[in-house]
Amino acid sequence: MSNADPTDAPEPDPEVVELAGRVFDFARRGDTQPLTAYLDAGVPVDLTNDKGDTLVMLAAYHGHAGTVALLCERGADADRLNDRGQSPLAGAVFKGEDAVVDVLVDHGADPAAGSPSALEAARLFDKRHYLDRFTAGES
Repeated sequence: MSNADPTDAPEPDPEVVELAGRVFDFARRGDTQPLTAYLDAGVPVDLTNDKGDTLVMLAAYHGHAGTVALLCERGADADRLNDRGQSPLAGAVFKGEDAVVDVLVDHGADPAAGSPSALEAARLFDKRHYLDRFTAGES
C-alpha cells in the first residue's frame, strides 16, 4: 500500500502539453487535415482539455461541421459532456451552427443530453427549426 499523496501528481511534460494544445487548436480552427494526421498517429479521438471539452465540443462550438463529421466517423462520443455538463449539440444550437447540428444529429447525438440540453437551448432561444428537427418522428 502506497503512502503517496494524490496531490503530489507529477508535473505534466511540457512537450505533451504543447502537443495537446496544438491538437485542440486544430479542432477549434477546423483544421481537419492536420487533425487527421494526429488521430492517425494515435491521439485519442475523445481527448479532453482541462475543462473537459473534447475535440468534438471545440469543433462544434466553433462551427466546423467537416471536422465534427471526421471526429464522429472516427468514433468520437457526440454526447460527451464537458465539466460544466454541456453537450456539443447544445453548444451548436446556442451558436446557431445549423450544419454542425445536422452532423451531430446524423451521428446520433441526443438532444436531451446535458444541462442545458440542446432541446432546452432551442426552446430558450426560440429556434423552432431545431425543435422540429429534434422532435421529428415523435408522436
